[in-house]
Amino acid sequence: MQSRDIMTGVINDLRAAFGLLTRIPVPFAAARPIGAWAWPVAGAAIGAAASVAGFAANAAGLPAGPAAGLVLAVAAVLTGALHEDGLADMADGFFGGHSVERRLAIMKDSHIGSFGALALMLGLLIRWSALMVLIAGAHWGAIIAVAALSRAPMAAIMAGLPNARGAGLSHQVGRPTRQAAVLAAGMALAIALAAADRAALPMVLAVVLASICTAALAKAKIGGQTGDVLGAAQQIAEMTALCVAAALV
Repeated sequence: MQSRDIMTGVINDLRAAFGLLTRIPVPFAAARPIGAWAWPVAGAAIGAAASVAGFAANAAGLPAGPAAGLVLAVAAVLTGALHEDGLADMADGFFGGHSVERRLAIMKDSHIGSFGALALMLGLLIRWSALMVLIAGAHWGAIIAVAALSRAPMAAIMAGLPNARGAGLSHQVGRPTRQAAVLAAGMALAIALAAADRAALPMVLAVVLASICTAALAKAKIGGQTGDVLGAAQQIAEMTALCVAAALV
């Protein structure tokens, strides 16, 4: 009976991870603490699907540049550009507001400002350039590793910082425990090691440093985290890990 309960919990957490982080129509209960440990698994699945699309395009004769664009497009479709939206909102709020209240109000606004647009453009350029290098060298495992690693910081920041708004999806789904955040980090590391071997370790260190900086900035600007901060943390971690992976090949 206990084994069945554990398996049911694992399945529910996986459903919650895919339901929250992707546009795959997986029903899940949002109004409860979700299994943050499974977020890197959802990330790896997204990275794998995007890598398959890029590999097929490259194998069909498409150069690395357009193939990298396809990888980004598939990932954006699967996630609904959820994390990109967070990056843009955080950039607008953090650098366009002069008080905590104003920053939070700007982040809640659905319109995009100059800081958000610039963050999106630079983010896409950095990711596309690094992906082009990885695709040219057929380092498909590194893409999967990055996708898994970049989802772990969301759990760590969510567990380590209070919700700054007291509302929204980040507040609604519940705050993961520190144990869940550690499990998410362990899961991400395991996936990265399996997909990228020794190259995973420098990527992990880079993601940790980038995530610490993101968390420190969020604490200084709004005193905690929001869903936009979590999405931005994923994007920043992804950019950082991709750059390190591209430098290693």
